[in-house]
Amino acid sequence: MSEPPRIEFPCDYPIRIIGEQHEGFRDMVLDVVRDHVETIREWSVNVQESRRGAYCSVRVTIVATGEAQLRALHGALMARPGVRMVL
Repeated sequence: MSEPPRIEFPCDYPIRIIGEQHEGFRDMVLDVVRDHVETIREWSVNVQESRRGAYCSVRVTIVATGEAQLRALHGALMARPGVRMVL
């Protein structure tokens, strides 16, 4: 018997992108996300710097439409310079 899907799409899906802190990091992350997501709700974007200011975390909740979309988005984010982790 097959397992039921772990996630039912479409759904709200939080993504956290951690990378090296620089002036354009937030905008770069959101540009990549916009390439894979129809709409970003600005209220769902949260940016936080690390204690020492070396790293930045951008958390955005998207409406995910499927696993292929999430895999493509993860790959595109990890391919960007300065991105260290996508959770």
